[in-house]
Amino acid sequence: MESKRYTLSVLVEDEPGVLGRISGLLSRRGFNIESLAVGASEKVDHSRMTMVFNCDDRIIEQVIKQLYKLINVVLVTNVSNVPSLEREIMLMKINTTPETQAEIFEITKVFNIKILDLTFHSMVLEITGDPPKMVAVEKLLSKFGIKEVARTGRIALARDLTYN
Repeated sequence: MESKRYTLSVLVEDEPGVLGRISGLLSRRGFNIESLAVGASEKVDHSRMTMVFNCDDRIIEQVIKQLYKLINVVLVTNVSNVPSLEREIMLMKINTTPETQAEIFEITKVFNIKILDLTFHSMVLEITGDPPKMVAVEKLLSKFGIKEVARTGRIALARDLTYN
């Protein structure tokens, strides 16, 4: 079977140890989480976990079944095949010189990138967007020399297609 990228949005009860139980369950079964982001949700005392897997259809079905076995899991939504919005934040520190700063400033304008810090030798950028934008920006800025990168992991929500 062909491997592809799946994004699951998982609503869980906000209790100590839930993240550990979920990651432990998945790792014991040999499922590799490519990206994981956790934060507050729209419901009081609930968190939303966004998990990305690179696997085949059979594996993602098993992942969903295993998640529902945990008592703290309220809802698992596979947003991979439905219209959804995905975002990630990346902080990137790159090398700069007085000669390269003008070109980097132009790139930040085109991609709507925030400059968080600037010194004579480096610049820290905040890049927000979907996964293809992250790849494009990283490729474009790599020629200046990337010193450090920190990424949040992907977050996603299914789009509501009813407008009434």
